[in-house]
Amino acid sequence: QVQVMESGGGLVQAGESLRLACTMSDLQDYIMGWFRQAPGKEREWVSSITWTGGSTYYADSVKGRFTIDRDNAKNTLYLQMNNLKPEDTAMYYCVAALGPVGDWSSESEYNYWGQGTQVTVSS
Repeated sequence: QVQVMESGGGLVQAGESLRLACTMSDLQDYIMGWFRQAPGKEREWVSSITWTGGSTYYADSVKGRFTIDRDNAKNTLYLQMNNLKPEDTAMYYCVAALGPVGDWSSESEYNYWGQGTQVTVSS
């Protein structure tokens, strides 16, 4: 059974940074990404990264502030989040796709999901 586990969430003030991590076995076999869901809102795609990290993709709302990265040797995916805003408050989910992915933002493209880690940004 594939297990996807996120960590690193927490409570921060606006303008501060957080680094999320996601671990899963055989990470190198998967395209990886992050989604988030704020209270009362639909889940939205945040970012994705190809197998070796050669290509990265971001939602416009986080472009320039968030950086996705992966260390396949450590079976770990990262999301560095800088200059956090209150609107970034959400549950963040790590996702994995066997690939190839046609629409990075489509939930149906991803085969495995973590349980989520909460990020709360106070103003």
